[in-house]
Amino acid sequence: MTALSIQNLKKTYGNGFEALKGVDLEVERGDFFALLGPNGAGKSTLIGIISSLVNKTSGKVRIFDHDLDTDPVAAKTCIGAVPQEINFNQFETCFSVVFNQAGYYGIPRKLAMQRTEQCLRQVELWDKRDTVSRRLSGGMKRRLMIARAMVHSPRLLILDEPTAGVDIEIRRSMWEMMQEVNRQGTTIILTTHYLEEAESLCRHIAIINNGQIIEKSAMHQLLGRMHTDHFVLDVGATLTGAPAIPGYHIELVAERSLEVAVPKSLGLNRLFQELSARQIEVLSLRNKSNRLEQLFLDLVQ
Repeated sequence: MTALSIQNLKKTYGNGFEALKGVDLEVERGDFFALLGPNGAGKSTLIGIISSLVNKTSGKVRIFDHDLDTDPVAAKTCIGAVPQEINFNQFETCFSVVFNQAGYYGIPRKLAMQRTEQCLRQVELWDKRDTVSRRLSGGMKRRLMIARAMVHSPRLLILDEPTAGVDIEIRRSMWEMMQEVNRQGTTIILTTHYLEEAESLCRHIAIINNGQIIEKSAMHQLLGRMHTDHFVLDVGATLTGAPAIPGYHIELVAERSLEVAVPKSLGLNRLFQELSARQIEVLSLRNKSNRLEQLFLDLVQ
């Protein structure tokens, strides 16, 4: 059974703009799935339709084999959604935000209290349970939204930019939490502009652009198609220009820094040999961008 099955999904607005142009997509049960795309590509529209916040023009959506048109209550019960915007009552306590969400799904009071505690502990907010939510930091507010989305034990969790605006340390802790939720059996769909996040967490990926899916594959297969790596080299001597080495594209970005496009067919060893022959000592090396970022740019451009 697939967690999510989408067939020929279209969305056309009144002005004739086609936000989605026949999207087909399947997400397997238990997967950690990345849905990526530039701004305006159709991600938010697609997520809005899955979450029943946007009406589709045509097509089929099935969530754990429940048709969103003919069995909407069962379909929506399977979903927990975390939007980009902070959208809870910020004058309620953390406990109330999560507990009241359980009530919307008809969870009995005693069980709702147990699940509220469980979810707040899972996102490390139990010690803040009596704190008015507007006093939380930005990262805590995002974790609170995840706890709220999980309180009815959804089988599919949709995370729309869950780490936007939080610092690196909090982002890493949220990665660990999301991985644990996935290990416990919850299927996760993640949208993010932090492409290193998708590369680190997700097993499968779809890229949407101009309302169409332009790439669907396993993450390792997509990354395996990359033919060139991009590096920044810090060198020991001051340079007045970039050295010309056949097969490599090299740019001087500072007096002692080079950006180099390294074809996999040539590799780094040959580059170092060529630089050494020109009396250029390499002090350090780092990736210019993560691998998925480069592939993403190549695909959408």
